[in-house]
Amino acid sequence: MTTTAELADFVAETTYDDLSEDTVDELKKRVLDSVGIAVGAMGEKPVEAVRATVEEMGDGGDCTLWGGGSASPPDATMLNTAYVRYLDYMDSFLAPGETPHPSDNIAAAIVCGEYEGCTGEDLITAIAVAYEVQAELAWNAPVRDRGWDHVTHTVISATAGASKLLGLDREETRSAIGIAGTAHNALRVTRTEGISEWKGLASANAARNAVYSAMLAKNGVEGPTNLFEGQKGWKHIVSGEFDVDLSPGERVHDVMTKRYVAETYAQSAVEGIIELAKREDIDPDDVESIHLDTFAGAKLIIGGGEGSRYEVETKAQADHSLPYMLAVSLIDREMTNAQYDPDRIRRDDVQELLRTVEVEEDGDLTDRFEAGEMPANIDVVMDDGTTYHVEKDDFAGHPNNSMSWEQVESKFERMTESRYDEAHRGDIIETVRGLEDRDADDIVRLLD
Repeated sequence: MTTTAELADFVAETTYDDLSEDTVDELKKRVLDSVGIAVGAMGEKPVEAVRATVEEMGDGGDCTLWGGGSASPPDATMLNTAYVRYLDYMDSFLAPGETPHPSDNIAAAIVCGEYEGCTGEDLITAIAVAYEVQAELAWNAPVRDRGWDHVTHTVISATAGASKLLGLDREETRSAIGIAGTAHNALRVTRTEGISEWKGLASANAARNAVYSAMLAKNGVEGPTNLFEGQKGWKHIVSGEFDVDLSPGERVHDVMTKRYVAETYAQSAVEGIIELAKREDIDPDDVESIHLDTFAGAKLIIGGGEGSRYEVETKAQADHSLPYMLAVSLIDREMTNAQYDPDRIRRDDVQELLRTVEVEEDGDLTDRFEAGEMPANIDVVMDDGTTYHVEKDDFAGHPNNSMSWEQVESKFERMTESRYDEAHRGDIIETVRGLEDRDADDIVRLLD
């Protein structure tokens, strides 16, 4: 039985020297990926509303707001995490019953690292701790089917990382985790039926609450020290019984990096239909229907299992609609930010085609997903009866087909080229690639 004390011990005892060279390398890739996505989200209306709120609440602080300005650690975490998360281009951990996004922890870690003047090694270690905690909770204590959102895990994992960087001892960390996990559990309604913009901001709120919980504990507030195992505690109310097997950051190797700006479970299907459209030179005007066989999680979350995915008017709805993503990917032969422009979403061609898309769960594909693949079988039926077929086991960026540094850097360049010149982009890449020899401040001074 996993206890709150055991989790606090893991946070307190893990050091940079415990991390393998490969693990450090993968964690640095996640940092660069997250920073690039954050820069790409700057200017988007919902995240700029978060900025306006943060700025309205104070006259600056000790931590950098990416894109300019400063705020308190919790408020800086709110905005910076919103930048990382909003585009739905972040990484994902693929567990049978849950799909969290470990990169939701990164901005909180960078903020706390800046606040405490931490080294790059400190920052990498804290991110490793947060990734491990989030992944182990997702794998062993999924909460989706019990009505809780996956950011219920994030508030605990981000608190673990923040506690590490803020220098909390074992008992303070135990209190911080207790405060966070007792007070900040999120409902699954965020991602069911009609989807609002909160979907892209919920993890930012969780990360902010994590940093605030850690700071309360740092300043002497005692929290419940038996969060998981206590009477009416997390196991009883939220997750059910579970055990975790925490290693020094090794779970990062099971985290995927997104190739497309699309929900996690759509990646293979989007890659497949783009490949098919190009290979067969498919004319969208001649398509009668599109059929996708997929695994249970994809059907549930983005295929109609938690509410219709055919009424698509906003980005938040579009990036959680397999019918929309498949239709627009076939027409445009790409899946980038441009496919979420409001005018693109509302255009007749995609609105008509998405209504021909049928999504079905296939039990064999569910078994393959739970065995470590991300399968998708697609049939595109033409008006003349011709059927084009493609099958995917995974996609570029899946843990079975992980991205190289060159691919991560290429994605970073695409996301940041409209804001930073080549030299500035090169400075960020160089800083992250050598992060173990830098300080946390070295990253944030480049994100103006």
